[in-house]
Amino acid sequence: MRQFFTIASNAFLELIRQPVFLLLPTGSALFILFLATPYYFAFGDEPKLVKNSALAVMLLSGLFGSVLSASASLARELNRGTALAVLSKPVGRAQFLLAKYAGVASALVLLVYVNLVATLLASRMAFDAYGSTDLFALGLFSLGIVLAYLLGGLGNFFLHRPFVSGAVLSLVIMLTLAFVVINFFDKHAAPQPFARGVDWNLIPAGILILFATWIFAGLALACATRLEMIPTLAVCSGIFLVGIMSDYLFGRAAGGGQWWASVLYTAFPNWQLFWLADAIASGKSAFHWGYVGKALAYAALYLGAVLSVAVVLFEDRELS
Repeated sequence: MRQFFTIASNAFLELIRQPVFLLLPTGSALFILFLATPYYFAFGDEPKLVKNSALAVMLLSGLFGSVLSASASLARELNRGTALAVLSKPVGRAQFLLAKYAGVASALVLLVYVNLVATLLASRMAFDAYGSTDLFALGLFSLGIVLAYLLGGLGNFFLHRPFVSGAVLSLVIMLTLAFVVINFFDKHAAPQPFARGVDWNLIPAGILILFATWIFAGLALACATRLEMIPTLAVCSGIFLVGIMSDYLFGRAAGGGQWWASVLYTAFPNWQLFWLADAIASGKSAFHWGYVGKALAYAALYLGAVLSVAVVLFEDRELS
């Protein structure tokens, strides 16, 4: 187990040191807050529009980050020969691959967490045609991002620590502090009860998106055992498009007893199962946490199957 945790922690640290991993949560979090800034004149549906858009950005950035992380964690090491150096020690291929996935999954938790904090804040900032932009929240959240980058730079200059990983961890801390401080005040910087206006139902929706990114990372890791980053991205994009339409493509035929449709309906992940925005918009919140538990079971079973396939593909991969 010590070898497993060592490989997983090294994979995690290597991922958060990638510049794209810093830019992805920063850009997506800022874009989520931007969605809650302009006037939409959507006839009273502005908060719903902001929440749906924020969750969509959260999902797409998580899926994109999954492919990049899985490819960077495995395909790059296979090309550089570092994987062969690790496997020359008493480390099995299955252990190596599963540890890499654990590192990728841990890094994705940080990405989804930052976007979830921004989404919760966007739910508080959303306003209708009679409201106004929450400049106080926007300014303080942006200040948190600036301070995170500044702390990363100071740590690099004085302590000789990697800038990117320091900035990523500082980003998590500073945005959490900014979220807490913002929610003690209203948009006019006047004190208010904590988190008034925040839609906490977005938390189970964000957790479901995390499950989706974990499944996507497993698929990307399986592809990365044989393919480079661009082909992996292309294959995973195709799986995403087919999976998001699986109810239409295979669901009805599977319900009618067609065996081929049942096989394909099971093989492709149904991403609609991880999309809770419609339930939040309709006010159905009583079943959210029970549904999250069922989604976790589905994700665990699907991930077990995907990682088993990845291990089989990796076992006879030529590493020289």
